[in-house]
Order: sequence, then C-alpha cells, then structure tokens
Amino acid sequence: MSRSITGAAAGRPRRRAAVAVATLTAVAAGLGVLGGGTAAALPRAGSAGTTGHGAAPAVTRAGLDPALVAGRGADVPFVEQEAEHAVTDGTVIGPGRDAYTLPAEASGRSAVTLKPGQYVEFTLPAAANAINVRYSIPDAPAGGGLTSPLDVTVDGKNHRTMTLTSQYAWLYNLYPFSNDPTADLTHPDWWVTECGCVPNATTPTPVFAKPFRPNHFYDEQRLLLGRSYRAGDTVRLTVPAGAATTTVDLLDSQLVAPPKVDLVAANVLAFGADPTGRRDSADAVDRAIAFARRAHLKVYVPPGTYQVSRHIVVDHVTIEGAGSWYTVFKGHQVDLAAPAADGSVHTGVGFYGKDASAGGSSDVHLSGFAIEGDVRERVDTDQVNGIGGALSDSTIDGLYLQHTKVGMWFDGPMSNLRITGNVIVDQIADGINFHTGVTDSLVSNNFLRNTGDDALAMWSEKTEDARDTFDHNTVQTPVLANGIALYGGTDNTVSGNLIADPIREGSALQVGSRFGSEAFTGHVWITDNTTVRAGTYELNWNIGLGAIWFYALEKNIDADIQVTGDDFLDSTYNAIMLVSDFPVKDLYSITGVHFKDIRVDGTGTSVLSARSKGGATFENVDARNVGAVGINNCGSFNFPATGSEFTVTDLGGNDGGGTTGPWLAPWELPNTITCADRPAVVAPPAPTGW
Repeated sequence: MSRSITGAAAGRPRRRAAVAVATLTAVAAGLGVLGGGTAAALPRAGSAGTTGHGAAPAVTRAGLDPALVAGRGADVPFVEQEAEHAVTDGTVIGPGRDAYTLPAEASGRSAVTLKPGQYVEFTLPAAANAINVRYSIPDAPAGGGLTSPLDVTVDGKNHRTMTLTSQYAWLYNLYPFSNDPTADLTHPDWWVTECGCVPNATTPTPVFAKPFRPNHFYDEQRLLLGRSYRAGDTVRLTVPAGAATTTVDLLDSQLVAPPKVDLVAANVLAFGADPTGRRDSADAVDRAIAFARRAHLKVYVPPGTYQVSRHIVVDHVTIEGAGSWYTVFKGHQVDLAAPAADGSVHTGVGFYGKDASAGGSSDVHLSGFAIEGDVRERVDTDQVNGIGGALSDSTIDGLYLQHTKVGMWFDGPMSNLRITGNVIVDQIADGINFHTGVTDSLVSNNFLRNTGDDALAMWSEKTEDARDTFDHNTVQTPVLANGIALYGGTDNTVSGNLIADPIREGSALQVGSRFGSEAFTGHVWITDNTTVRAGTYELNWNIGLGAIWFYALEKNIDADIQVTGDDFLDSTYNAIMLVSDFPVKDLYSITGVHFKDIRVDGTGTSVLSARSKGGATFENVDARNVGAVGINNCGSFNFPATGSEFTVTDLGGNDGGGTTGPWLAPWELPNTITCADRPAVVAPPAPTGW
C-alpha cells in the first residue's frame, strides 16, 4: 500500500519546538499560565469546596453557550457538559492556554481535578441511558500508562465502576514523540526554543527538564447505564480511595437507540465470528464478506466485541453493525516480522479498500459499528488506521473510531466518498486525511476530538484533491497542528464547521503551501465556519498565529480564495494571519484572498497579521474586543519607503475595533507598515451574542 504519512512529509519531519517546558508535577497539578480569554460565557455551577445536588445543567457546545455557535458544526446525538460548570468538591483548573498543561488541552481550556474521595456531579439536561467521560490520569513513572477506577452513580444509585487508563495518552519529547518520560532529547540536532539553540551544537549541551514536553493528556470512555434516566437526574463521578488523581474535562450524555437487527443479511456469527472477543474473528468476517458478495447480501455484525488484529479488505460490500455502542471491532497492534512494502512495521484493526495502484475499491458501505485500536506510539509509515486504502463511490456513516493512528486515511486517486455522522476521538495523528487525488468527496456532520495532528486535512501531494467539501463538522482540542487544513488543491470547500481549542503548532483553519503539496488552483471557499479560542502560539517561531492562517512556504498562494461569513471568537492572538517563512519571504506571496461578512469577537492581539508580500481585500469585517493594533502589517520585512509589501484593500463596511481604535484605521491603508513582532496580549472577554 501507499505510505500513510501523517502531518509531516516522509523523510522531512516538520520542525518541532516549544515554550518553556512544564515539569511533570506542574502538569499533574494543572498549573498553566492564563493565555488570554475566559473558558466560556457561562457561570460555574460549582467550584473547589462546593457541595450540592441537582444544580441546573449548564449545556455547552465547544465550551460556549450553544446560542453563540448555532448552525455551525455537527448535529450530534449527545449533550456536552463541562466539568468546570458542574457541582464539585474538587479543584477547578484553568482557564489556561499554555502548551504542555492540563488546562490547555481541556475543552474550554478548563477542567476539574479530583483527589481520592472527591466528586463532580452533572445534572442530566435530557433523558439519557449512556455517558461518555473525557478525563486524564497520570502516566506510570516509567511511561506506558496505568489504570485507575472511577465510580459512577445516578441519583446516588446504580453504582458502576469505570476503569480509566492512561495507556493511550502521555506522549513526550520531539516529533514524532516518545512514550518514555525519562528519555533524553530524541533529536539533539534540531532547533529547540527552550535554549534558542541546536543543543548538540552547544558546549555544554543544555540540560532539559524531564519529562520533556509532555502532551496528549486526555482520553475518553463510554458507558451504557443499563436503563434510561430522566432530565434532572444527577450523574456523580467519584474517585474512590486509593485511586489516582483524576482530571475530568466533560461529560457527554445521550439516549442510545436499541440495537439494530438485520435478519436478511450474512450474519458474521454464522461464519464463526466470536462476539465475546476471546478468539480472533478476522477470518470469519472475511468469509461473511465473500458469501455476501456472491449472494448479493449485506454483512450484518450483531452486538458484541470482535477481536480483529489485521486489516479487513473491503470491496463491493455493505457491512452494518447494530450501532456503534453495541458492535465493536477491537484489536491489538501487531509487530510485523519484517517491514511491509509500504514501510509499515505494525498492523492492527482496520477496514481498508484496495490500494489505488491495484485499482482501489468501490461500492463499499460501512455503518453502525466501532473500531477501537491499540496504537500507543506514532510511526508515520505504519498503516494502523481505522479506515484506509482507496474507496470510491462509497459511504461511511455512524462509526465510532478510537485509539487508531489516523481515524480515516485515504490514498487516492479515488472519488465520490461520503463520510457522515461519525465520531473520531483519541487519535495519535490525524482524524481524516484526503491524501493525493481524492476528488468529488464529502466529509459532513462528523465529530472529532483529541486528534494528535490535523483533525481534517486535504493533502494534495503529487496529485490535486479537487471539488471536495468539509461541511458542518465539529472539531475540538486537536493537540497538534490544525483543526482543518488544506494543502493545495482546486475548487475545494470548507463550510459550516465549528473548530475549538487547537493546542499548539497550528490553529483552527490553515491554507498552506507545504509538505510537497501541489499549488492551489481554481477556487477555495471557506464559508460560514466558527472558530473558538484559536489563534495559538507557533512554538517554532515564538509568535502568535491567526485563528485562520495562510502559509506560503513552498509556492505562491494565488488561487481565488473566498473567506465569507466566518466567525472568529476569542482568538488567543490574531484572528487572521498571512505568512511566509522568513527564508522564502522574497520568493513567495499570498494574493487573491477575499474576506467578506466576517465577525471577530475578541483577539489577544490583532484582527490581521500580515507577514508576507501580496495582499487581500476586506468587506464587512466587523470586529470588537481587539487587543492590539487592528492590522499588524510587516509585509516581507524589507520595510521599503513605499510601504509594506502587503496591500490591504478596504471594500467598505469594515467596522469596530478595540483598545487602539478602529481595527481598519484609515492611516493603515493601503500598505502602511505597522509591524510589531510580538505585540502585548490583551485577554479579551468571553464571547457574547452579536
């Protein structure tokens, strides 16, 4: 199969650097520095030392009042409640946005830490028979994770115990990261910001605190409650005596429908599949697929946990589970005796189309099951993704994917794939990546949280992705890189998405000429999206990014790019950024970008940061609570007497501003140099209705 290279191009790993590293003690205690803005426009129902019962539920979306993000993101079947708004006798940590801290990786940038004997209690806002807990517990001292119990009661009854784990969390060191908290620098020849140097080029080599750059702290666990409970009932999570200190980020609750039954199908049980998970079921599933294709039937997988520790190859087949809460494919990561032709050194559970070089697969329809992998390290050449290969004229709907490397990674050419209604969480790398020549395909109404790289990406390496759409998806807390990223391509659309809380070395939306991608051609439409608490700090450059940022690293960006109807809420630094890397600043430019009908509510620094030559137009861009000068225009840093190399064109209707006056001041047009490399950050107030 083709190589599945997440985020960084093969042989050219993206540079990794960081702000001052937190110690393990600081991370465990959640001691982050406030990085701008409050967690949400909602009051807390409880905080440290608070006791009580039945507090009014504070329902959020992306850590905000749902009214502030109405119409954006996925229509999900669950309700989100942040722990910091619940009743608790634990300690509320955050808000904070500094990388390598527990608050920074929490939804809403805040959470609740519980010691043994302490609890957090949520009041159900609607009927529910299932919950999902997002949490963090410490790593084992030598790495590798540990397990710890968490008690669950509803109205003081129906006691159940969840077994939490940190085996899929806690990564360390430089990209592509380590599971060893005691490791020395894995790349002493790389530039790092902790010393502002290349460590092995200095004498003596700087000593760095260990563990170095801890990250990826959180995991999730689902639980069926055994019966339905009413709105107003209370779910209490208690850390029992002797258990590990536990940080609870949020609770999702939902009313799960009964299992789906399909009697007119090839039932995998009839072919020897084991629903207890004791025996491997891969061969049985293969037999069911072969029979179903001959008999022109669907494959049905009834409730159960099915052990599968290799790829299931699919082509011209429909596979339906009883629902993602009931039908689970679970597998171990398996060491290969020798590296595969594609460079993989492991295999694991996953459903794969045939490789594009072999013609790919088509007419594949997957729905109603979960894939739970066992991936605990990042090996970029490994094909250990939940869904992979090439799938044309196919659909993927209603899956739950957890603990694989990438939820779905597709190597084209391929076309007409529809990905809808899936939940993808706790990935080591990307959520969904369209890699190389994926065309006329749709990713819509999916929910993604805690990805270790871009949550959604179109990567036009060697061949353009074309006429693809990412529409009405919700992305929360991508730990590394971007919520949604486009690397080259033509006539692609990003619309109606909700992206919240990117953590480091990326932001909510990126349009980038990098990683060997083909040029942007034709049109790019970025419409009606909302970003929340984005505009992160770029640790390699030591500057703040934009909630949306354009990056000309390897080619000009000069397609017709329309950014229309988007909302940028509570941006940590800038709302909008256009940048070229300094070594290529005089080679590449960014032109043809048009901003219209934009709302900016809160920036730590500017509305626009321009660090490239080129230009952009602005029409009806309204801003408020802007922390610094509205436009930070450095151009390409040559500072000619004629003005900045980046031209700002005012098409009218650009209103509002902040502490320094109107954001688009007349004296800043068309190309006035207003360059401050690291302007002071003014934390904005929480977003409110426009």
